[in-house]
Amino acid sequence: MRVYVPLTLSGLAEAHKNGELGPGPLDAYAVTPALREWYVSDDIEELEYAALGRAAQASLRLLAGHPEAARRRVVVAVDVPDGAAVADPDRGLDQSALGEVRVAGPVPLSKAAAVHVDADDAEADITAAAAALGAADQGDDDARFTVNGAEDHDLMWFGVQEIPQLLG
Repeated sequence: MRVYVPLTLSGLAEAHKNGELGPGPLDAYAVTPALREWYVSDDIEELEYAALGRAAQASLRLLAGHPEAARRRVVVAVDVPDGAAVADPDRGLDQSALGEVRVAGPVPLSKAAAVHVDADDAEADITAAAAALGAADQGDDDARFTVNGAEDHDLMWFGVQEIPQLLG
């Protein structure tokens, strides 16, 4: 099963140093039954892109909580055994939890399929979105517009072997 783990660049550096994402439990995103129902598509590539988008939103939340972190969203796509990623059945209908899964233990970085990272030119919008997230959560429409601006930037795809250059 492919899961998408939200990180920051410093979190990616830590995973690279340790050779694993963890320790567990890891919050991640995947194509869950609730995500399928919400997205209303049977196209697995579209569904995986939706799960990646949910992980990118979670990465933005991590950035908002860590003002010292570089202002680039990071998502690592990893393959875990079926059943290793579990959705919380009590949150299945909660829109904020769509696609959310938990992986109990650490995942070797060797299981990563790709790393997705914002381009340098997204930094200003990501910085503004991270700063506006609290106000957006409180219902401020201008802040929501700013946060949604982060979604205008697609994450770039990198092979796992490119992690050292990303951290460079």
